[in-house]
Amino acid sequence: MKYYYYYYHYFVIVLIIRVNLIYGQQYYDPNDCSSNVTNQGTRYTCNHLSQDSCKTFLVYRANQKFQAISTISALFNLNTNDLLHLNNLTSSFESLKTGRDVLIPINCSCLGQFFQSNFSYTPLQNTSLIEIACGVFNGLVKRITLYLENPFGTRNYVKAGSNIHLPLNCACPDNLTSLKGIKYLVTYPLIEGDKTSDLIRKFGVSLNDLSEINHLGNGEPTIFTSTTILVPLRVDSIINLSIPSFTHGPSPPPNFLPISKKPMKSSIQRKVLFIVGCVIGIFLLLLLLVTCAIYYIRAFMKMKKGNNNNTKYHSFTTPISSSTCLSPDFLVGIKFSLLSYSMEEIKRATRDFCEENKVCSQVYKGNMDDHNVNVIVKKMRFEETRPVIDLHSKINHINIVKLLGVCYGESDDDFSWCYVVFEYPTKGCLRDCLTNQTTPLKWHQRTQIAFDIATGLHYLNFCTFPSYAHMNLHSRNIFVTSNCRAKLGDIGSTPFGASSKGNYCNNRSVRAPEYLPQSLESDKIDIFAFGTVLLELISGRECCEEKSFRESIRFLGGSGDSSDNSEGGCFEQLKCFMDPSLKHDYSLAETLCLAVLAKACVEDDPLHRPSMEDIIKVLARMVYSF
Repeated sequence: MKYYYYYYHYFVIVLIIRVNLIYGQQYYDPNDCSSNVTNQGTRYTCNHLSQDSCKTFLVYRANQKFQAISTISALFNLNTNDLLHLNNLTSSFESLKTGRDVLIPINCSCLGQFFQSNFSYTPLQNTSLIEIACGVFNGLVKRITLYLENPFGTRNYVKAGSNIHLPLNCACPDNLTSLKGIKYLVTYPLIEGDKTSDLIRKFGVSLNDLSEINHLGNGEPTIFTSTTILVPLRVDSIINLSIPSFTHGPSPPPNFLPISKKPMKSSIQRKVLFIVGCVIGIFLLLLLLVTCAIYYIRAFMKMKKGNNNNTKYHSFTTPISSSTCLSPDFLVGIKFSLLSYSMEEIKRATRDFCEENKVCSQVYKGNMDDHNVNVIVKKMRFEETRPVIDLHSKINHINIVKLLGVCYGESDDDFSWCYVVFEYPTKGCLRDCLTNQTTPLKWHQRTQIAFDIATGLHYLNFCTFPSYAHMNLHSRNIFVTSNCRAKLGDIGSTPFGASSKGNYCNNRSVRAPEYLPQSLESDKIDIFAFGTVLLELISGRECCEEKSFRESIRFLGGSGDSSDNSEGGCFEQLKCFMDPSLKHDYSLAETLCLAVLAKACVEDDPLHRPSMEDIIKVLARMVYSF
């Protein structure tokens, strides 16, 4: 009898284990998709004694990289028409709102000990496992799963062209559980603002079913951003698309990894951290003040000693002419940076102002220091020189042409004129680079140049005091370095609210419709001019006349011609608009994005043009995307 007793208990234990293995025990994993650890619910378990495979669904969130059904269907290798019908949509090219739910039909199979829906993905650029898991695929697979399933030899980064195996999370229902009658288990990625009450309204399920299938416990459970949850459905009606994807809190930024909610620290911890932070801040402030005081005292003593010894503090190559008529107070602001050139040096650099070195009226190119430094020499009125020198003595930016020095007229007939010397980047002006058929600019170089121009304008408009506007931006006063980085020229004559006086060359750009000499919308005029430069970078053609300029962008929409707006017509016309020297070596999606940005920049109403911050955000995603 004793042995029968033990055999009975052994049989009961084996039976319990066997019953648990017959159907998958699915758990909700609160760790976000970027987590490095495995947990119950990281992947959904299965057993071959239960249902091996099933047809089910997962929910994908539209984002800026995959915003239309055409791109989403290509991502999941699905038929576009099937997705349109399933999601109540009519156009495969319609841009969906960021975060909009898109229902994806999948085959879910039990492979090994986990349910999974197998896909593959080939990144076009270097990226990371976190970006693929949490960015491209919305957290439908964990980063740790990608790492275990794809032996790359590195823990985070993936090279362009790599074939990524994607076992997306899914599960099949098992009617041996207490939840009988379940037809589908939909894999749903959670974003900021999602609550269980939202899921109940959107899918028409009960809280009891949702909690039991995910082992969430009693009451309204807590769920976290950047995780997945299984939604059990008893009917064929999958999702109510009329209910927004989230009803609480702001939308997460597109294509940025969401942040998981963390438990709040206690009030005592917060107070301690606040006090420690204040003490550290006060200490650093005092240290900074002491350092500044010591530096100021040393500089003052050095200057006083130099004045007593008649020491000259400028780094000029030749003595300053006695006819400069500039006060010592003015010279002290530039003595550490500017060179003072003699008239002989200017003539030698420009080969005595010969026609071959002439760029345009009053502007010459040349070489200083025995042909080692390329320069631009600009002849200016004496009274126009000071604002240029004043601004360049304050700024130092990689995307703005550097002021090297100045030469003041040394003869009586040349006394009212000055010669201002700027650096001259190796490849010359942007217009010459776009017309150079021998070594044409490549697409990635053009997007980098556009980003550099926007960065330089933003610096002038918002990072200088007082703020300055360019007011004469065009492709002939934008210069390109040997590594294809852009620098803005003709800087310093135009603070906000003033007219443009000094130009490298005559203005050959299309001016904004609201242009007035005393316009208060100077930054919007710069944005309009930036839009015309973007169109030149795309097409290679110079925008000189407003009529032809307007005709060149009719295909982008708003012309009223239905033929221009037909499906696919825009892309064909865009290809015809592109610079032939690119030879189709460009991203059509990036080109369309840049063309739409250019069209927004040249809107007639200045208030409808984007801000410089928005422009930089768009271009930064092209230049620095992985």
